[in-house]
Amino acid sequence: MSRSFCKVRWTLFLAAGAGIVFYSSAAVAAEKVVLKYSAIRMTLPVSELEVFAGTGKMSPGLEMLLSQAKQDPEAVRRNLTRPVKVNQRFLDGTLNSKVGEIILDEVGQVIRTPSGNANREALRSALVLSATNDNEITLLEAMRNYPAAEVYVEGDRLVEAYGKLVALSEQLGGVSERLQDILNKIRLPRL
Repeated sequence: MSRSFCKVRWTLFLAAGAGIVFYSSAAVAAEKVVLKYSAIRMTLPVSELEVFAGTGKMSPGLEMLLSQAKQDPEAVRRNLTRPVKVNQRFLDGTLNSKVGEIILDEVGQVIRTPSGNANREALRSALVLSATNDNEITLLEAMRNYPAAEVYVEGDRLVEAYGKLVALSEQLGGVSERLQDILNKIRLPRL
């Protein structure tokens, strides 16, 4: 085989692989949120939550759900969009540890897969993907990036989930700052 033929084959292989990765990651994002407040449960398109978060405009279904659940729409909106700062690489490493598994299990009681199976993996993926571009996570981003067609959310525990994400961010920030201090104190020999 000639070099140019191998090069063309390798390029086609890489292009096909990239296409599969990008297509499959886009196809797996959550399209619907099953929002539950106590005994009240409703399935909504993620797009309705995005419109609500961005504009404050509620769909009739969301308006009915929040009204029946006696939830303040602005408080729900704030909790959906309030960012939590976190370093994406450090988050990924932490969530792949024993401590991370505990955190994922706790947050996974609020945001979860329909079956409850593979919840850690799904939530880890959603959180890391949410932090990828801007080192921030919002609950809405985590729902949007959830790798299942539907994501179940315990609405009356959203504030709790946000609090756990803030606590994780503070823990990671503290560890990150301590590591930076240690690195600043280390004096490497000059070459």
